[in-house]
Amino acid sequence: MNKKMITPFLFAVLIFFGTWIPSSHSQEKMPDTFVDIMEVVDDILLEIRYAGDHNFLGTTVDGYLAPKCILTKPAALALAAAQKDLRPFSMTLKIYDCYRPQQAVDHFVRWARDVNDTKTKKEFYPAVDKRHLFRDGYIDSRSGHSRGSTVDLTIVPLPAPIQPLYIAGQPLKECTLPAGVRFADNSLDMGTGFDCFDTLSHPANPDIGPSQRAHRLLLKTLMEKHGFRHYDKEWWHFTLAGEPYPDTYFNFPVK
Repeated sequence: MNKKMITPFLFAVLIFFGTWIPSSHSQEKMPDTFVDIMEVVDDILLEIRYAGDHNFLGTTVDGYLAPKCILTKPAALALAAAQKDLRPFSMTLKIYDCYRPQQAVDHFVRWARDVNDTKTKKEFYPAVDKRHLFRDGYIDSRSGHSRGSTVDLTIVPLPAPIQPLYIAGQPLKECTLPAGVRFADNSLDMGTGFDCFDTLSHPANPDIGPSQRAHRLLLKTLMEKHGFRHYDKEWWHFTLAGEPYPDTYFNFPVK
């Protein structure tokens, strides 16, 4: 299209429909107030689920261009302090997710609205009707992860057991099954798998065994000691109290 032929009216139409102006997804850059966690604490383990296929979407999530953990600097430093506390006990933190771009959250929303896509139901939401994911609070149009100070994580004993690799197409197993039956995780047994959309994932659920409750309490106590508050529906989810961007939802990609 010859730019000389674009009238003010046509220019306005092109802007409105987004057919000429580049997407902000590709323009937004990581602020210098964020950091790769490996630059702060290099012995932490990473299993960034949304950068691969083993997650409730069954595919790499929009905005995850690399399996990295990006956090605000205060959150990263607090996490490093928690990791330091674990070292003398031959344990380490393992991270599933950190900062999450808004475009990834938008991908979650599109997936949730497609009620016919249930290929991961058996593992990640075996007892939940996908039509109720919004109503039940499992999916939302905004996520605290996009503010940069929320982390999903667990605890792994050292030396770390081998973490089995997920192979696309392999049979799925319910995330609520006992450890050793559900998909293997090299972490302490927390009672469910990660991203298990089920009430059994609630940190205070009394239906898990005493050792699983003890492991959850260990993780919660450790994280709260270092300034994080827990989420009462997900044992793995923690947000830094006094986070630096409580009202800002970022959209730069993880790369």
